[in-house]
Amino acid sequence: MSSPYLPATTDSLALATEAKDPSEAISILYRVLDDPSSSPDALRMKEQAITNLTKLLTDENRGEDLRSLLTQLRPFFSLIPKAKTAKIVRGIIDSVAKIPGTSDLQIALCKEMVLWTRAEKRTFLRQRVEARLAALLMESKEYSEALTLLSGLVKEVRRLDDKLLLVDIDLLESKLHFSLRNLPKAKAALTAARTAANAIYVPPAQQGAIDLQSGILHAEEKDYKTAYSYFFEAFESFNALDDPKAVFSLKYMLLCKIMVNQADDVGGIISSKAGLQYLGPDLDAMKAVADAHSKRSLNLFEIALRDYKAQLEEDPIVHRHLSSLYDTLMEQNLCRLIEPFSRVEIAHIAELIELPTDHVERKLSQMILDKKFAGTLDQGAGCLVIFDDPKTDAIYPATLETISNVGKVVDSLYVRSAKIMA
Repeated sequence: MSSPYLPATTDSLALATEAKDPSEAISILYRVLDDPSSSPDALRMKEQAITNLTKLLTDENRGEDLRSLLTQLRPFFSLIPKAKTAKIVRGIIDSVAKIPGTSDLQIALCKEMVLWTRAEKRTFLRQRVEARLAALLMESKEYSEALTLLSGLVKEVRRLDDKLLLVDIDLLESKLHFSLRNLPKAKAALTAARTAANAIYVPPAQQGAIDLQSGILHAEEKDYKTAYSYFFEAFESFNALDDPKAVFSLKYMLLCKIMVNQADDVGGIISSKAGLQYLGPDLDAMKAVADAHSKRSLNLFEIALRDYKAQLEEDPIVHRHLSSLYDTLMEQNLCRLIEPFSRVEIAHIAELIELPTDHVERKLSQMILDKKFAGTLDQGAGCLVIFDDPKTDAIYPATLETISNVGKVVDSLYVRSAKIMA
């Protein structure tokens, strides 16, 4: 009768490598982990088996099996150093994240590990798992729960003065407050992250994340030139690491160029050596928006929004700025169209601009209230009446200035006469 387990040796690992299919290899590796031996060599082989098994389960999209593996390994974790335990746990959680559609599984897994780390008093690992859990909750739009978790975690990590983790938490807090549209707190958290980062060596990926968040916050304040420089720094960091976030940094760089009326530069950036590496739907979407902006064409703008909905509408940062750009472009087009008229049908303007009549009517009334031009809407006749710009007579300001000067002279004479009388 064959043994239920395989000895944790290089031969057993080689046996798994030579297996005909992944299922057989997975079965062999599970049997290696069942080896009761706790010698240093056996423990080292088991660590390698865990790495190989994690990769195979990830490739097979077996998220639940990875979750079960973490539970199964708990007795093994008591035999190895805490640092190695932390590395294995975080590696398995990262592997689950690579499997599509596992957000709920990741949250459940992190919650399980938090409970286990609390029971085992593994503070270092618990803090990192809690930070990961807060990020997952934020992605799932569970903002209240994420904020509560982060508030307690920040205080605890500050007491321990773990600056590397503190940078991660402060950056995450900044993103969370930004999602809640609380810009002052988002900026304060980002400043705290930068302060902590200045005291230590920060890995390039983390520095890129800080620069990316800085660019997003500056863009939100309409400071697109500063935002562009931060996005460029983030792109340099991510590009050197072949990180997928590089394409988002490049996308936001192009967005900044469009927002400062430099849409003509977009084509040059895309065709540069760095830009050619990331050709795809994201850059095509920004190129289409840049072309529409250059031609001042609302029709082309709407076609771009429709054709690249996933890249433009579903990206909250791009969507917010493009909504503002669309309004500006629409106002410029309407002002250009109504310029020759003193009275014109709203339906005619809608036909010229190729937009629904009620949409145009609503925008014109907003522009009148914002004093973009002088006029009124005659809704009974369905017309827009444009008033001539009132010309200010130059004599009035001059008269006011003269009266003001005379007043100063009289005040001066009164002061002098009071001194003489005294």
